[in-house]
Amino acid sequence: MRLDEFNDADWEDAVEMLRPCVDVQRWCEEVADGRPYASVDDLVGAAGDAAAPFTADEVEAALAHHPRIGERPAGDDVEAAMSRREQSGVDPTDAATAAALAEGNRAYEARFGRVFLIRAAGRSSAEMLAALHERLGNTPAEEDAVVAEQLREIALLRLRGLFT
Repeated sequence: MRLDEFNDADWEDAVEMLRPCVDVQRWCEEVADGRPYASVDDLVGAAGDAAAPFTADEVEAALAHHPRIGERPAGDDVEAAMSRREQSGVDPTDAATAAALAEGNRAYEARFGRVFLIRAAGRSSAEMLAALHERLGNTPAEEDAVVAEQLREIALLRLRGLFT
């Protein structure tokens, strides 16, 4: 998408354009309200400010759209395609790592009551698995802060990707 298309879109359309980045209504509305943007960097900067930080309720709502690490989402929508690209570092033929990720996901969900979220883009399966194991040692309050920041990073990465 081109920046001028986003800047010139109807408000409702602009909000919908942002939703695949992170489905947080307040964030989508704040970013859409800030139009027009002079550059993609200005857009991403404003989006970063709007996401600093996401509230606990916003994080929980957004996590409903995120697959487990190691599970490739099906579907042909923009968000599923983004997630598949981001998890390209997960080798589906590595059965041992896939099993370890599945077990780690179960342990994380049992401990924190939500899906493990990490900015997967640019990370290997081993790096994501190591981060998962490390974060299992966090307190719930520590993990809340980490998850909110990971969600922010994912949203900004996806937003930049829409315009490049």
